[in-house]
Amino acid sequence: MKRPTGQKPKGAAPRSTRPRAAPQQAQRPAQRGARTQQPRRSSRLRAWGRHHRAMALDSLQRLIRYPLGNLLTMLAIAIALVLPAALWLTLDSARLLDAELDDSATLTAYLDISVELPEAERIEQAVSADEAVQGTRLVSAEQGMADFQQSLGVEDALSGLDDNPLPHSIVVRPGSVDPELMQALAERLDDMAGVDEVRLDLAWVERLRHLAALGTRVALALGVLFGLGVLLVVGNTIRLSVESRRREIEVVMLIGATHAFVRRPFLYSGAWYGFGGGVLALGLLSLGNHWLSLPVAALAESYGASFSLPRLDFTGSTILLSCSTLLGWLGAWLAVSRHLASIRPR
Repeated sequence: MKRPTGQKPKGAAPRSTRPRAAPQQAQRPAQRGARTQQPRRSSRLRAWGRHHRAMALDSLQRLIRYPLGNLLTMLAIAIALVLPAALWLTLDSARLLDAELDDSATLTAYLDISVELPEAERIEQAVSADEAVQGTRLVSAEQGMADFQQSLGVEDALSGLDDNPLPHSIVVRPGSVDPELMQALAERLDDMAGVDEVRLDLAWVERLRHLAALGTRVALALGVLFGLGVLLVVGNTIRLSVESRRREIEVVMLIGATHAFVRRPFLYSGAWYGFGGGVLALGLLSLGNHWLSLPVAALAESYGASFSLPRLDFTGSTILLSCSTLLGWLGAWLAVSRHLASIRPR
């Protein structure tokens, strides 16, 4: 049966007169590719600081984990530091003694026997006017005789002398203890009218200064030698630590760790070794000072003097701890750098 023309079939959906919509994919905006974001400088600094703190604590915990062996290593470092430090303290005492001797370095100008006391006072004023003179003291003939009798203990034996054989004298304290300047001052005083003789004795001052210069060089040489010993002790200890963690180092280098990252915990270990050795060195110095102070004081008292062994003050202790820590860090850096060059991750 034929369908009439123009008649729609049953169930057929009516055609829409609207235009077709564009495909959904054409309406979506084009998606962008993956983007990378650089961390800010402050974030990197915080991460760097956190890693340093973590490595410092981790290296300290590793040292505490084996206390006996690490304590012996620190004790070896302390012994290497005690000897130059003790010599340094001894030289410091010598420098203090040298300063006291510089204050006591004087010239004595003996006047002519015919010079009377008023003229001696005038000569003293002329001597004190010299720019190289720091101070003067006039010793009369009577006072010189009294001091001479008291020093010899012969007061009664010399009391019967008719005339005093001693002249007036002037004790001169120079402004500088330089040998050449003191010699020039003695020549000027010797040329003054009324001065008979000028006594100058600088041999003992020169000997003491030569000994101080020799001691300074010996202390410097010992400091360098024992500093090298500290480097060797720390370097050998860190080398063994690197060898024991060789597989761990190879793994972290395989995933991209830099030499600075690998070196950091060992550097902190070396610094802890040096710091611990410095603390033990301070303890040994204090113990030795306490042990020797009484015999040294008794020996000085027997000679009629007072002397006490010098001690490290806050500045000296800080310098010793800083040097020991720096030596430990440097020894670790040398050892790790040398061994990292031979490690190849596989």
